[in-house]
Amino acid sequence: MKVILVYNANSGKLNALFDVGHKLLRPSTYPCSICALTYDTFSENAIWKTFREESKLNMEFYHKDEFENTFPNVQIAYPSILKLENNMLTTVLNNEVLDEIIDIEDNHKVKV
Repeated sequence: MKVILVYNANSGKLNALFDVGHKLLRPSTYPCSICALTYDTFSENAIWKTFREESKLNMEFYHKDEFENTFPNVQIAYPSILKLENNMLTTVLNNEVLDEIIDIEDNHKVKV
């Protein structure tokens, strides 16, 4: 089994620069809740990084353009967390649920 995290952002240095600017200038309108939860403005969130490095989960990370190239026939809303098992993708957390999580440190706080 593999856990696949798909960001609502495209890959590449120019896109990363635009993302940083968006996070700095209008963080409340940033469209990728996975990015917002797992990355601070300039680097990976320390709590998330520790979890990711110590986890026994097999995780893969995709920007939406990379996901669409790898899985061209799969339609999902971005961002999403998926499970790949026995060549089948299923959604674990969709964009609506991810958007409700306020921060990685205390994920039981959910916007109402």
